[in-house]
Amino acid sequence: MSIVTLEGIVEGGQIRLATNVRLPESTKVYIVVPGFEVQQVAHLSSPRLARPEQASDFTMQVVEEEPDAGV
Repeated sequence: MSIVTLEGIVEGGQIRLATNVRLPESTKVYIVVPGFEVQQVAHLSSPRLARPEQASDFTMQVVEEEPDAGV
C-alpha cells in the first residue's frame, strides 16, 4: 500500500484539495486534522422490543376519572 499526503481545505462541508489532483470515485481516504479536538456527543437510543409482534401488549388505555363530589 502506497501513501500520498495531500493538502486541502474544507469549504461548504466538502474537502477541496489544494492541488489539481483527481481521485478516482470510491477511493478510500484518511483525514488528519491538526489542532482539532472532536467533542463527544451523548447518544440516547430508543428502547427496542425484542419481539416487535408484542407491540400490541403496550397500547395505552386512557381512563377518565370522575371528579370528586364535594370533597
